[in-house]
Amino acid sequence: MKKVYLAGVDVFAPDAKQRGAKMKMLCAGRGVIGLYPFDNEAVGAPDIFAGNCALIDQADAVIANLNPFRGDEPDSGTCFEVGYACAKGKPVFAYVADARPLREKLGAQDKDGFSVEDFGLPLNLMLSCAATVVEGGFAEALAAFLAAQA
Repeated sequence: MKKVYLAGVDVFAPDAKQRGAKMKMLCAGRGVIGLYPFDNEAVGAPDIFAGNCALIDQADAVIANLNPFRGDEPDSGTCFEVGYACAKGKPVFAYVADARPLREKLGAQDKDGFSVEDFGLPLNLMLSCAATVVEGGFAEALAAFLAAQA
């Protein structure tokens, strides 16, 4: 049975455990084992880091929530997990609610005057090129993962 690591900001939500359980249930219903960050039951930053990396190591792929978090960009921890998975040769399937090009969403410059890249991608090129990005939610990303398995 295939395993997918479920990356994203959901771990910070007030109902984080319920969100994880729901995603894992959706996975199980499709014949996939979902690995949620809370599965490692670690305490303390170094152990959480090692435990999450170990879960990614066990996974066949990563499904990542790359919606904006605390600003215009995805969660930095989730971005690390995407990069880690790529470095390990694991496919990444990401989901965003708004897949319009970054420049269309943010304009030519951000609020501090920094330029916004113009590649027609929904996220920074390092994330967009590292993952199959789908518009929608977790269910759509899981469907994309399953379609890639066929």
